[in-house]
Amino acid sequence: MTSNTRFQQRTFYLGIAISAALTITSCSNSPEHEKTPAAVKKESPKEITPPPAQPILKPIVSEPAAATPLSINENTKNFIRKMVALHHFNEQELTQLLKSAVIKEDILKRIAAPSEGLPWHKYRKIFLTDARIEGGVKFWHENLDALNRVSQETGVPAEIIVAIIGVETGYGKNMGNHRVLDALATLAFAYPPRSAFFTGELEQFLLLCQDEKLNPRDPLGSYAGAMGYPQFMPSSFRALAKDFDHDTHRDIWHNPRDAIASVANYFVRNNWQRGQAIAVPATAQGIEYKSMLNKNLKPETTIERLTKLGVTPTETTPTNTIVKLLAFEQLEGEDLWLGFTNFYVITRYNHSPLYALAAYQLSQEIKQRKTF
Repeated sequence: MTSNTRFQQRTFYLGIAISAALTITSCSNSPEHEKTPAAVKKESPKEITPPPAQPILKPIVSEPAAATPLSINENTKNFIRKMVALHHFNEQELTQLLKSAVIKEDILKRIAAPSEGLPWHKYRKIFLTDARIEGGVKFWHENLDALNRVSQETGVPAEIIVAIIGVETGYGKNMGNHRVLDALATLAFAYPPRSAFFTGELEQFLLLCQDEKLNPRDPLGSYAGAMGYPQFMPSSFRALAKDFDHDTHRDIWHNPRDAIASVANYFVRNNWQRGQAIAVPATAQGIEYKSMLNKNLKPETTIERLTKLGVTPTETTPTNTIVKLLAFEQLEGEDLWLGFTNFYVITRYNHSPLYALAAYQLSQEIKQRKTF
């Protein structure tokens, strides 16, 4: 075995490739079609890639966008020391890997203006479209066996699984074109408001690459580092991703069956209630009900109490049911909904009531249009 071969093997199984100088290649469109930096080229040997048997995520080159190499400053040095001490990473290899990451200005702009900041009447239009509904029916038909099996085993309805994948990536069409390494490094080391969270996700990403024998320069994802059909963050992937086919790979980038099982497992682990409702619309008289509106998402009151405040569910519901009263802004007035435990579980996927209601409504539209 040559020294070069040993070098490649050692680097692959650590998930971190050494190179004296690096060719940095960024990616193209995300679901929102943001731009990413062009290649920043230095003299370097060929980048090491995993064997063909592994899921390999090739970047798509796009137009240039503002990006600068990650600075190996005291913050990054502290991160490297932690990875060495806790997880036995090689300090030199990890330093070289992080030097290959870039800070991307478009990511910093995007993270500061998420779509969840929109009013409901605008947010809803993004996801409740004929194309997304028809795409959901098609995805359901193409993965019918896996959806039936997973739904029966977990109690998570097939239409909810389909809708989540539809909201997240348009059924795999828009998984993101940022290198996950760049996205997480940018937000960990150049975005102080969420630095602690994204530093933890960068740690989990590097461990994920070890677990799955991936080159950490290869996986692509969103501007926030979310990955694959279901847009799992690295910590969610490590804890909750499933290998549906039992082929030793949790491939949420290429295998929709793994993605389906992973979404269902996410909900199960967050206390999904088999056979229970998700949400019902409500009406109200007067303004007393407004005292029950707040930013908490967990069910906290009963139908009986809300009835005394002038709230009436549009569907018959036991008065002792614990719910959360939610208001959604329309062009004129607001829509009122009662969220049950399963609605709250959906908000564990994305901590926004707008997201949960959009996913729920999309699921119902898909289910109604399904003909098989």
